[in-house]
Amino acid sequence: MSKQIILDADYKPSDDEPFMNDRQREYFRGKLLAWKDEILKEARETLVTLQSESENHPDIADRASSETDRAIELRARDRQRKLIAKIDAAIARIDDNTYGYCEETGEPISLKRLEARPIATLSLEAQERHERNERVFRDD
Repeated sequence: MSKQIILDADYKPSDDEPFMNDRQREYFRGKLLAWKDEILKEARETLVTLQSESENHPDIADRASSETDRAIELRARDRQRKLIAKIDAAIARIDDNTYGYCEETGEPISLKRLEARPIATLSLEAQERHERNERVFRDD
């Protein structure tokens, strides 16, 4: 049974405390869960909107515009579905105490990077190396 961690509303992880201590893990768990809730809320709103807009447009231009809007919205939803999977994976890493460490080097990912991108799995250096290699090996 894990102990319950209560964070002050103004708590921010800092380099002055041990990396990925209980408070930091709980902070990032809350951040990830809030992000996921926001995405799911938007998805529900989109679903309601798509269902209400499913009326038949007599004008072909209106119908084409509506179909384009729907395709864009569905593509955005698909990206968000993939994002939710990454959020869930980050929460699983918090649970198994691997969150915040680079998958490539095992080194800590900076708190600044995790604050900006809480689903990050690579340190900034490893990410930059990965992107450089991608550019070199991409088939243009």
